[in-house]
Amino acid sequence: MGIPVIHDDQHATAIVILAALTNALKIVNKTLPKAKIVVTGSGAAGTAIINLLVKAGAKNVIAVDRKGIISKNRGDISGYKIKLAQITNPEGLNGTLQDAAKGADALIGVSSKGLFTESIIKSMNKDSIVFALANPDPEVTPVDAKRWGVKLIATGRSDYPNQVNNALVFPGLFKGLLEARKTKVTDEIKFKAAYALASLVKNPTPQKFIPSIFDKKIIPTLVKAVSSSS
Repeated sequence: MGIPVIHDDQHATAIVILAALTNALKIVNKTLPKAKIVVTGSGAAGTAIINLLVKAGAKNVIAVDRKGIISKNRGDISGYKIKLAQITNPEGLNGTLQDAAKGADALIGVSSKGLFTESIIKSMNKDSIVFALANPDPEVTPVDAKRWGVKLIATGRSDYPNQVNNALVFPGLFKGLLEARKTKVTDEIKFKAAYALASLVKNPTPQKFIPSIFDKKIIPTLVKAVSSSS
């Protein structure tokens, strides 16, 4: 088309999640390649999130849809879910979200209200990370998540700490693409945008590991990162 094309609900969301997860993992002294990451919701946003995390170096991502873990062993998947099965679930797990969450380091939800129950949360690894991004009601509230032992919690809402929302990315990303006359949104651009966003929080803490949407440094930082990408 000769112009950059991006779906902000998919790719901008994935960029923000990579940024937030980068800082969250630092806090708990874990790394992306070694972390077990479960993503619930395997539609547009979930697919983009999984693809970007895998390309960024995640080795153990498990995708979960309404029927359970997406696996090569399932006979009811087709299309893009077959592709997801090829890049996720390296241990060949089958079963429910409860089965997937056992021993997980991070649980990322782009799914539905109240999905993350107490038993699911408590089955995760120590120092667990939960991104409950369903809006307007998250998969688990920060109050319950903390009560059940979650170390780091983020939601998609502005009235809770650590808002993971595509609005953090797309104004600056779009401006950078236009100013630099980019004709394609590459993986490198997505990575640079994510790591630039993460860098704005100098000393990440459980209370703040992603910048506020009102941080005036976000747009110029993203413009610079996008402009320097190939």
